[in-house]
Amino acid sequence: MPNLRRDGAGTAGAGMGRVVRRAAGIAVTGSLTVLLAAALAGGLPAARAQGTLADRLSAGSGKKAGGERLLVEAKELVYDNDRNTVSAVGNAELHYGPRTLLADRVRYDRNTGRVFAEGNVRLTDETGAVVTGDRMELTDDFKTGFIDSLRIQQTIEPRGRPARVRFSAPRAERVEGQTTTFEYGTYTACEPCKDHPERPPLWQVKAARIIHNNEERRIYYEDSTLEVAGVPVAYLPYFYSPDPSVRRDTGFLAPHFVSSNVLGSGVGVPFFWNIAPDYDLTVEPTFLSRQGVLGQAEWRQRLANGFYNLRVSGIYQETPSAFLTGPLGPGNRNFRGSVESAGQFYLGQNWRTGWDVVGVTDKWFLDNYRIRSQTITTDYFREAVSTAYLIGQGDRSWFEARAYYFKGLSTYDWQKQQPIVAPVIDYDKRRDGPAPLGGEVRFQFNFQNLTRDATQYQEIPRTRTYLVSPSLNGIAFPLYSTCSVFQRGQCLVSGLAGVDTRATAQVSWRRTFTDEFGQQWQPFAYLRGDAFFVDPSRTSYQNNEITNLFSPDTDFSGRVMPAVGLEYRYPFVADFGPLGVHTVSPIVQVIARPSETHIGRLPNEDAQSLVFDDTSLFEWDKFSGYDRVEGGVRANIGAEYAITTRNGFYVNAMFGESIALAGVNSFRRGDIANVGRDSGLETTRSDFVTRLQVSPNQNISFITRARFDDATFALKRLESGVTAKLSPFLPLEASLIYARYEAQPELGYDRRREGVQAAAVYSITPNWFVSGSVLVDLSHYLQVRELYADAAQAYFLNPVGTAPIYEKPSKFYLSSSSLGFGYRDECTTVSLNYISSPIETAAGLRERNQTFLLRLELRTLGEANFRQNLTTTSTTDGIATVR
Repeated sequence: MPNLRRDGAGTAGAGMGRVVRRAAGIAVTGSLTVLLAAALAGGLPAARAQGTLADRLSAGSGKKAGGERLLVEAKELVYDNDRNTVSAVGNAELHYGPRTLLADRVRYDRNTGRVFAEGNVRLTDETGAVVTGDRMELTDDFKTGFIDSLRIQQTIEPRGRPARVRFSAPRAERVEGQTTTFEYGTYTACEPCKDHPERPPLWQVKAARIIHNNEERRIYYEDSTLEVAGVPVAYLPYFYSPDPSVRRDTGFLAPHFVSSNVLGSGVGVPFFWNIAPDYDLTVEPTFLSRQGVLGQAEWRQRLANGFYNLRVSGIYQETPSAFLTGPLGPGNRNFRGSVESAGQFYLGQNWRTGWDVVGVTDKWFLDNYRIRSQTITTDYFREAVSTAYLIGQGDRSWFEARAYYFKGLSTYDWQKQQPIVAPVIDYDKRRDGPAPLGGEVRFQFNFQNLTRDATQYQEIPRTRTYLVSPSLNGIAFPLYSTCSVFQRGQCLVSGLAGVDTRATAQVSWRRTFTDEFGQQWQPFAYLRGDAFFVDPSRTSYQNNEITNLFSPDTDFSGRVMPAVGLEYRYPFVADFGPLGVHTVSPIVQVIARPSETHIGRLPNEDAQSLVFDDTSLFEWDKFSGYDRVEGGVRANIGAEYAITTRNGFYVNAMFGESIALAGVNSFRRGDIANVGRDSGLETTRSDFVTRLQVSPNQNISFITRARFDDATFALKRLESGVTAKLSPFLPLEASLIYARYEAQPELGYDRRREGVQAAAVYSITPNWFVSGSVLVDLSHYLQVRELYADAAQAYFLNPVGTAPIYEKPSKFYLSSSSLGFGYRDECTTVSLNYISSPIETAAGLRERNQTFLLRLELRTLGEANFRQNLTTTSTTDGIATVR
């Protein structure tokens, strides 16, 4: 044990003077820890410093109230008997429960029970927050006290993203470890500049007083100013924000701003009410100078087995005349609104049910008032999809029952042509095959019931007759419609009016054998049955264009499709060392089955999307849905070639075709929607399909798919794309996709479709970035647009006074584009984007929606968005005035 040295006039027995204990080496640190712990706890009187150490530390004298022990490490311990203090000098480190105090010097006054820390003071509390300062005066449990030159750094994870927030003040008071009051304090989530720490952060809040209440988990600001790069930009006399670790707290959220010639200028102020841990309410009034007050409210609740929400929006318009009158717009409506709801509940380990629905007063409301809705599918074919479902999932089984309602949001959508599907049921069960067959047995079932008020049809463009007008620079007008009565080869029917019900059941078996030479043989068989019930008379609206296809009476039909087949693969594998592992696999598949029946005499609702490429070459049934079934004897032939190297280089190539051997080719005889025609499968020998994928490494991938004519090898279909992430060599992430589809006149596409889409994000610096995207239509299309033209009236009589006018072809058309730049770091994100997109490409229109979007996020404080539409004259969204 190191020697003890006495300072002062008295003796140790008199309890006077100053006793210093020096640490002679690391070996005595433990003894010093316990000694000072006992002294601070009052268990070691200074007058008995010469006693036996074992006696002095008996009975756990170092324990504090509550059973916690104070542990101390320091270079030197100083006992001042005159002042009744104990000091730890030199790299002092004190641990009390979850709290740790570090300083150059720590002095404990046993008279007042106060702890004084000086020099590089650093206090870490139970939350992980780090408090630093020049000097601290604390209670002996480190929970309460005063701090000079205070700085607090706290790591939090709001919404799962770790972040650090910082407080600072020349002086602060800490009470019971729960409330810290900063006098003339600052708050920010920005890291200080490494090279110039004296510079102000990118943003910070300065306030006369900042009160951080850990119990309430709120931060209060009094007489506050928001500074950006040291420049004051906003002043608030008083506000509060939730602690950054809080995800839900009652209060106002960040406002959003509106500027539009139709709506006027306005601001939306959302208020969030955290009613209980399991439910809350958000109310947002948006004050619009031209239309009044738009009210929005959202209720959310989480239950023991699921969740649901309900959102309502509505407004009594002050200026309805800003919109077109019906049927082209909502100008005859005073009240407009919407109702949305979503929910999901777990009924057990394997079952869940839910819904996602939307209802609107008119098809333009969500767009006009810029209300985001997850039910809207895309910006190009605008429709809101409502659905309710029941899903069950086992280890090798799947059940799903759904109902759908489709709401068309385009000006030119006719709601009577939108189907109501209730229900559509799918069941899929797999199990091991019985002995001695083995393999796998699969059972599939599908049921669909669909109703529609009006038949949805279109005429094939090549059947139209046009008149070219010299007075309008060669613009062509269609003279008449050929679909006044349905005729095959002239009309396409994508949806039938009335009731369409179908039930399908299929059982299949397959098993794979591998012989001693490595050849793989997979025999398979399946049996499928379909039952159709069609009643075109059960509808409230009759459009007579299609009555000659089905009789008005109820029509029952059925079909059965058995099939047997064999698939053969023989992979050849060779290892060329550094050149990689090469694999060549010839593939042959033969399927024997009878011809398809009732082709073109049955509805086709779910099998209209037929794409013949490498992904569908070896499918047993190449139709995308159940309304069609592939028949006839067919052979599918192909080969795959792959290279895999040790450094991650990968190549995969495939080539193949399909051959109709016997029976009726299902793809040659098109149905009422002509599905199968112009698909590449309608001839005896199909088009060739190919695939090439090249990935030099995990950051770059190139893939292309193509279809070539079997006789001339002319290109029929091409999809090619590359994605690249070039960092750290080049801070660029980019993608490029090119597609080209030859004309399919029998499907309604009488001209080639061609386009390219590109997108990229380039990081100029680690913080600054620029982004952009472009979609270019390279087709030499006749662009279509609706005009109010007197000349058109000479050729057409139209109830709404409009006529489609067909312009001369153009070389290319910029379909959509965006350009933006921004800044992002650990505390701030700001971006400005310009977005230009067609309002309605489905109708071939040229009107554009051009928007500037400014987004600012101050992390832990909130975000704000400002959207400004550029002036355009468009009638496609029901707006009658210039925006």
